[in-house]
Amino acid sequence: MLRLIPILLLMAASPAYAAEGPFFSLKNSEFVVLLAFICFVGILVYYGVPGKLTGMLDARAAQIKADLNEARALREEAKTILASYERKQAEMREQADRIVATARDEAMAASRQAKADLAQSITRRIAAAEEQIAASEKAVMKDVRDKAVTLAVSVASEVLGKQMSKDAASASVDEAIGQVEKRFH
Repeated sequence: MLRLIPILLLMAASPAYAAEGPFFSLKNSEFVVLLAFICFVGILVYYGVPGKLTGMLDARAAQIKADLNEARALREEAKTILASYERKQAEMREQADRIVATARDEAMAASRQAKADLAQSITRRIAAAEEQIAASEKAVMKDVRDKAVTLAVSVASEVLGKQMSKDAASASVDEAIGQVEKRFH
């Protein structure tokens, strides 16, 4: 900065050296311009233009400062909102993970239950088939017995019919009727 001062002074003094005649004369145009400039600056100072300019600049600086403070506040609010949304997103992700885990557990439980139900169904069907087989065996055995009894009765009646006389057959029938009466009474 100290280097700039001599350069500025040399530049300011150079028109004074270029002028012909005395510098402090109204015939010298540079002096007249200097006087006009000083008057202009004096008028500006008289009407308080520098104060107004500094007031405007101060107001502008205050407005910029207020805007910066508002921007900081908005930034902090945005950070708070962002953090809130990130927390909500993490909570939603955790909830989704819990839902998926619950669904997976329920699916596994349903699968185990379905396997157990299938095993019970197979066991019931096997038991029903065994019961049907047992019933069929009983029916066949009864049928065979009935046919054997029928066959034995017919063979016995043939044999008895050949061996027994009419009087003996009649006595045998009477005796059987007597036994039936005793059992019913």
